[in-house]
Amino acid sequence: MAITKMIEFKSKAYYQVSAALAFGSFIVFCNLYLFQPMLPVLAEHFSVSATKINWLLAAGTFTLAFMLLPWAIASDFIGRRNVMLLSLFLLPVIGLLSLLTSHLAILILSRAVMGMALAGFTAVAVAYMAEAFTAKAFSYAIGAYISANSLGGISGRLFGGIITDYFDWQTAVIFMAALSLIGAMLVAILLPKEGDKALNKAELSSYVRVVVQHLRNRRLFLAMLIGGVNFALFVNLYSVIGFRLIAEPYSLPLSVTSMIFLCYLSGTVSSRLVGLWSQRFSSVFGMFVGTLISLIGMVITTNDSLITMVIGLNVLSFGAFFTHSLAYGWVSQQAETAKSTATALYLVHYYVSGSLGGFYLMYCWQHGGWNAVMIGAGFLYMIIFALCWRLNHYAQAKVAWA
Repeated sequence: MAITKMIEFKSKAYYQVSAALAFGSFIVFCNLYLFQPMLPVLAEHFSVSATKINWLLAAGTFTLAFMLLPWAIASDFIGRRNVMLLSLFLLPVIGLLSLLTSHLAILILSRAVMGMALAGFTAVAVAYMAEAFTAKAFSYAIGAYISANSLGGISGRLFGGIITDYFDWQTAVIFMAALSLIGAMLVAILLPKEGDKALNKAELSSYVRVVVQHLRNRRLFLAMLIGGVNFALFVNLYSVIGFRLIAEPYSLPLSVTSMIFLCYLSGTVSSRLVGLWSQRFSSVFGMFVGTLISLIGMVITTNDSLITMVIGLNVLSFGAFFTHSLAYGWVSQQAETAKSTATALYLVHYYVSGSLGGFYLMYCWQHGGWNAVMIGAGFLYMIIFALCWRLNHYAQAKVAWA
């Protein structure tokens, strides 16, 4: 089946395509974050520091970030569907090949290759939706897609932690490869081919001009930085807390420690409130408020009580997702041309900062414990507040970077 006309809301094709893209997204983010809860166990397994083992998470997010634009450009030549299916079918292959080595460096390399494959689906899924759906259908389908992102990230982390605790990390990789293969086949069956319209084969130089144009626009660039630093804090504070809970005096098993990622669900709630906020208040002010809430959540986690720590993580997630949703939406709205490229650039900043933030906060943890993490994270929060202040100035003046 091929798409011959725009897909209407609540049509059979709407549910079919929405389900295919949501499930594909779920599989992608399961694979991306599978190793995050395993980091403490793998640090002990390979006898390396927390900073070094962080490469298992950072390698994938680094390469994912840098491959977003190349995959997006490739999709203009070979089609969105072909790129997404190639991306998904590579996942089980790369996952199983990673088990052929006992060397950490090669395992890290395999995670980097995994990130390159994951970027294919991530880069073009939303563009496929925008071209296939009517405006109304797209506005509803994108919500399901983003929810699948979140649920995939949570499920991958829970899956990795629980399977590793009861079996081993290799078993977790095998099970995830099997799930990925099933998911890829389902998406291939459900996702229709694109229509016969000509592909947008623009010159490479035009893509470069658009990227430079977006980066020169301070209203876009500052929002990208806010989203990046926010993610650097959010995802890596969870990684550090995983090390904290595995260590004494808690000494919790990995399966229990992995449950902290359920606190992400409070972020799903806050992202739903962004629309209501934007109708009444400034998006930039909302980024400030979300960051302040996130900071309060981090402070709450300093308490040694597990219940209080869980409360703090929920508050942290609520604020971080609120800031992310507003910054992501701001970039899409403020981009005057090539909005898909602008949002791809946002994600580049998002994932690169997330990777770098892991080494920064893991270094703080390794050399000063949770108190050092608090100080290091506090510095990043101050950077976000400063960026929000500057963005507010340029938002009012609407000045582009000359």
